[in-house]
Amino acid sequence: MTFDGLAINALPGVLAVPVVAAALLAALPNYRASARLNVLATTLTLICALSLLFGKPQPSSYLLVDDLNGTFIVLTTFVGFTTSIFSASYIGHELEIGRLTPVAVRFYHAMYQVLMFAMNLALVANNIGLMWVAIELATLTTVLMVGIYRTHEALEAAWKYFILGSVGIALALFGTILVYMAARPVVGEGLDAMVWSVLVTRASAFDPALLDVAFVFLLLGYGTKVGLAPLHAWLPDAHAEGPTPISAVLSGLLLNVALYALLRFKMLLAANAAAIAPGPLMVTLGLLSLVFAAFMLYRRRDLKRLFAYSSIEHMGIITFAFGMGGPIANFAGLLHMTMHSLTKSAIFFAVGHVAQVKGTQRIADMGGLTETHPLLGWGLILGVVAIAGLPPLGIFMSEFLVVSSTFARAPLLAIVLVFGILVGVAGLFLRLNSIAFGEPRGPAAGTQASYVPMFSHLALVLVAGIYMPPALVVWFQNVAGLLG
Repeated sequence: MTFDGLAINALPGVLAVPVVAAALLAALPNYRASARLNVLATTLTLICALSLLFGKPQPSSYLLVDDLNGTFIVLTTFVGFTTSIFSASYIGHELEIGRLTPVAVRFYHAMYQVLMFAMNLALVANNIGLMWVAIELATLTTVLMVGIYRTHEALEAAWKYFILGSVGIALALFGTILVYMAARPVVGEGLDAMVWSVLVTRASAFDPALLDVAFVFLLLGYGTKVGLAPLHAWLPDAHAEGPTPISAVLSGLLLNVALYALLRFKMLLAANAAAIAPGPLMVTLGLLSLVFAAFMLYRRRDLKRLFAYSSIEHMGIITFAFGMGGPIANFAGLLHMTMHSLTKSAIFFAVGHVAQVKGTQRIADMGGLTETHPLLGWGLILGVVAIAGLPPLGIFMSEFLVVSSTFARAPLLAIVLVFGILVGVAGLFLRLNSIAFGEPRGPAAGTQASYVPMFSHLALVLVAGIYMPPALVVWFQNVAGLLG
């Protein structure tokens, strides 16, 4: 079988494996068997995704694989795989202590695979309507998973997520319809007017006024899913009240999927010389999110909420980088997105186990973690050092590229950018000091956690800060060129 043939067969596998696994997991009552099947399914999906690197199938009216979504697909399936390993021990503990029932655990595993399917479908969709449907499915799936504990707080967080997510997806739907209306006079009615690979080649002839209005709605709609301020209100509650593996997937993956959708439409506007420049709008929302979230770190009392606001901060940096555009800023945005996904999911792996051994998520009720649980404590410290952007870890490299390229083009914006980053770093280390060091507080219970996912992510982030394979650099440069 040729590499091209392998790729053609692998694309359906990226979608079919999660669907089949979800059906099996919904009927499988045994926890150990379902946890193993969940890991097996994400492993197979990752293998299918990696095989796409050896050759891309021909695009159809519904599915497309190119350099841009190839980056997102590999990252999504890899983090989905490692999160399923973390999830096996985490959810097992939740079942043992009675926080989750066997029925809830069965539902959780089935929904995990539905979520993987929805995110993968959104990434490979060549039809902008199908992409919208997939992101809506991912939203509804995570709403159900956030409320799985059935507590008052969890149900309130799920309801808030549902309401705000529905508003966002409705705005995105209206923007999608406007893009179709702009394309229809040029492309004609029917399916072709919603096929992205057709739209991007004909976008120069579209009505720029319709494209302008469409992008505003798309930015607000998908920006809600990205967690950009002031559209972020659902995100801290969803992170704090849902199962920690879902917090890792939300921060590390689902926010990226929504940003990916936004980038697709940014490329459409860039192909029309008379349309509004999307960059300034993205730069504004990115800086607003960065500065707002950085200050909010100082007021957090819940450990998962703390890192939820950190996710808003970093999605602001990534959106800012893509808004600035150009080869260096786009490269930095891609690198930062990748490093943030790996680092933030690793941090949530640590946070999940910290909450289990301490029996709480309140920062005031935990302390001296490096003394009571050294491996876990130092893992969390390394994660915070990485997310703070200190050398030699990967986020330092991406932030350095963003800042340096901005200084060269817009020094005033660079000052605001650096200010927000420094405020955020100080806020994180202020909270880390009370958690990791000092007098031990809270229980010192043992845990059967697997630290392999956490340290494997952090190892990749460290390696990326020191050396990036030339093939990966070329890949990111190609994608940066596509983004304009």
